[in-house]
Amino acid sequence: MAKQTQKLQIIPLGGLGEIGKNMTVIRVDDEILVVDAGLMFPDDDMLGVDLVIPDITYLLENKDKIKAIVLTHGHEDHIGALPYVLKQIHVPVYGTRLTLGILEGRLAENGVDSSNLHAVMQGDIINVGCFSVGFIRVNHSIPDAVGLSIKTPVGMIVHTGDFKLDYTPIDGKMTDFRRFSDLGNKGVLVMMADSTNAEREGHTPSERTVGAAFDRAFHNARGRIIVATFSSNVHRIQQIIDTAVRYKRKVAILGRSMVNVVSISLELGYIDAPEGTLIDIDEIGRYRPEQVVIATTGSQGEPMSALTRMAMSDHRKVTIVPGDTVIISANPIPGNEKMVVKTIDNLMKLGAHVIYGRNEGIHVSGHASREELKMMHNLVRPKFFIPVHGEYHHLVKHAELARELGMPKDHIFVGENGMVFEFTKDKGRVAGKVQAGMVMVDGLGVGDVGNIVLRDRRQLSQDGILIIVIGMSKQTNRVISGPDIVSRGFVYVRESEALMDEAKARVEQALDRCEDEGVKEWAAIKANVRDALGRYLFEKTRRRPMILPIIMEV
Repeated sequence: MAKQTQKLQIIPLGGLGEIGKNMTVIRVDDEILVVDAGLMFPDDDMLGVDLVIPDITYLLENKDKIKAIVLTHGHEDHIGALPYVLKQIHVPVYGTRLTLGILEGRLAENGVDSSNLHAVMQGDIINVGCFSVGFIRVNHSIPDAVGLSIKTPVGMIVHTGDFKLDYTPIDGKMTDFRRFSDLGNKGVLVMMADSTNAEREGHTPSERTVGAAFDRAFHNARGRIIVATFSSNVHRIQQIIDTAVRYKRKVAILGRSMVNVVSISLELGYIDAPEGTLIDIDEIGRYRPEQVVIATTGSQGEPMSALTRMAMSDHRKVTIVPGDTVIISANPIPGNEKMVVKTIDNLMKLGAHVIYGRNEGIHVSGHASREELKMMHNLVRPKFFIPVHGEYHHLVKHAELARELGMPKDHIFVGENGMVFEFTKDKGRVAGKVQAGMVMVDGLGVGDVGNIVLRDRRQLSQDGILIIVIGMSKQTNRVISGPDIVSRGFVYVRESEALMDEAKARVEQALDRCEDEGVKEWAAIKANVRDALGRYLFEKTRRRPMILPIIMEV
């Protein structure tokens, strides 16, 4: 029997107001369950940053209360932060076989122990602390995806995970409507549901429709076929293989992440390829162009991906030639449109026939559109609702949809990362905020790049840097040598000699002023030099380069 004082807290640490880095804390008293731990790829203004992961300060402060981490599926935006999280928090991790198979590879790359991973099946129920967690089969753009039922002493939570309602899935395994309906009949306190396509009317088409589009493209192609898609879209890769078999073509896999996912999926039985269909990329030269299909990464125009390097004629093993057909089987993620267009243009310049865009039928989303979201709401019928997994406008549109279905406005919580949503059996409220945000990963550094470093990088990228080298006597505080000015990314020195000469004169004047006024502190001298030179350069160029005075003791 639950104590009357018990409260259920749901705290999103990522995934609200953004696409990616999904992570949610479920807390009852002193017991915590974590759902997912994903990453996000950096925005254009995050110069040099490789990945963005959630700020897990709250978890580190409550490390001893965490009972387990449960995973909904194997996409990077749901499991990508685990190599960093598991270095600091040692708890059991539960997920389906393919999810853990992909995760094991990520952990091995980062030298993280994977002995605490526990495989579950769709349909299983496990007990961790005061939580009873059920794994409900859903359709998504990766196999083995699940929604979650989380039974707590306060009430039942349903977390849909990323989902769509596909009536003709590639593997024949449909979303488990009955399980969601049974939960709704028994009573659900809170539902958290995927909001990615909350603005899109109608239904999301079945993954199987892509197979028909592939069939048309393969039928019309006379030369080699190159298909770019997400490396984790196992069903899409299966359809590439199936269509290639029908047209008597061999399939080579290109791109490290896709090679890894395909080998794991073959090993676990999620991809079926007849003997001899898959060949190594080094073997494509043994076959005529009309006998070859290459499945590759790079559908988002990522600078280092295989397709982008082919488009730049920079790939060691594949050169685009006239007669190649390139199918880009993905829609650009918001922010990637320019890179994708550039890749398409470069492929066309090399003579390739490129098939891309929504109207070609070569890509469908893995997320539920509005009619499917309505069906999920009607099946689960929760008392309270938190839209998750989407930018803020997606969350608002999903909240509006719930209101259209008759849900009271004060039972719907549109929030931001770090908000503490607190529930009893009868009431829900926002009960405060915890630290949440983003931690940037740059090379081997995790969190050592912050807003100040990014601000400096932006300034350097926009206006460059001037280094002023001055030699001074420590005893007399007089200038012995210099000032010498080194410019990088500001102006081309040989064509701006007058500007540089005047800049040097301004520095000398500032140094003379310091001497006249008896300024002896080197920090103060540097500040005077920086101010005088900054004012002059802005007057002359309307630019603000970073000015770095260096005083050397002579």
